[in-house]
Amino acid sequence: MGSRPDVFAAFLDVLTEALDDHEATGADLADRMHLSRFHLDRVIAAAAGEPPARLRRRVLLERAAYHLVTTARTVLDVAVEAGYSTHESFTRAFARAYGSPPAHWRKSPTRIRIEAPNGVHFHPSDSLRLPAQTKVSAMDLLVRMVEHHIWLLGEMLTRAETLRDDQLDAPIEISVEGVDDEPSLRSLLSRLVGQLEMWSAAIQGRAYDFAVERGESIPHMRTRLADVGPEFLAQVRETCAQGRLDEAIVCPGDRVEVYTFGAVIAHVLTFAAHRRTLAAGALHDAGFTDLDSGDPIRWITQHA
Repeated sequence: MGSRPDVFAAFLDVLTEALDDHEATGADLADRMHLSRFHLDRVIAAAAGEPPARLRRRVLLERAAYHLVTTARTVLDVAVEAGYSTHESFTRAFARAYGSPPAHWRKSPTRIRIEAPNGVHFHPSDSLRLPAQTKVSAMDLLVRMVEHHIWLLGEMLTRAETLRDDQLDAPIEISVEGVDDEPSLRSLLSRLVGQLEMWSAAIQGRAYDFAVERGESIPHMRTRLADVGPEFLAQVRETCAQGRLDEAIVCPGDRVEVYTFGAVIAHVLTFAAHRRTLAAGALHDAGFTDLDSGDPIRWITQHA
């Protein structure tokens, strides 16, 4: 299945999907990954510093603690959701982890996360978060983005060198395959807002409904931006200030996807720049010539 980090990431993906499948045994999880139970236990224990069964129980307890302070569910309901067959067994496990029984802890909650050797914890609403391996500053991310720009330009030149002169000199028609289908000013602006909301939701473990972008009105976009703009900006500021740009999020799906916060920010800015340029051009054609083609150079200088 690949290297130890790959197996660990795949296990976390399977674990995320199986949080509420309390009938699934360790052998079942191993089978889903096409591994033996022995091999799974050995690899995960080595990578995580705790056996997979203990990691699973801990994450479920963290989720239970989160639900105790964010919902009105009974302790028994939370216990059953966490995979405990009785109120007593859940109370004993919770008290060992948090220092007091769930009913008492609920009145004066402390931390949600239980100390762990690997930094993998429950993240609302139903996902897992991986810790950053190193502290990465905002300057590091900026340098990485410039490095990516120079690398990508070199790769483009390598490929362009194989083309004929008529291909190199042919007028360019904007290709949006894989980015946007038949973009309009409305769809571009809606996707720009939606991109912020989609990634802000992913960071917080929420789902995003793309249906909101179908034929969306400008006033509705402005309302969404008023909410998600400050929210995403606050997430970026906090992440940069804490040097957590290499902290990763496991995204469940058909294929394991693990993205760092820094990569998400770089992704947002890259595709936003493409869409902003097209939108600025459309607005220019409509008579609005005061946006400087979307170029940030003057805006950043003036705000420095």
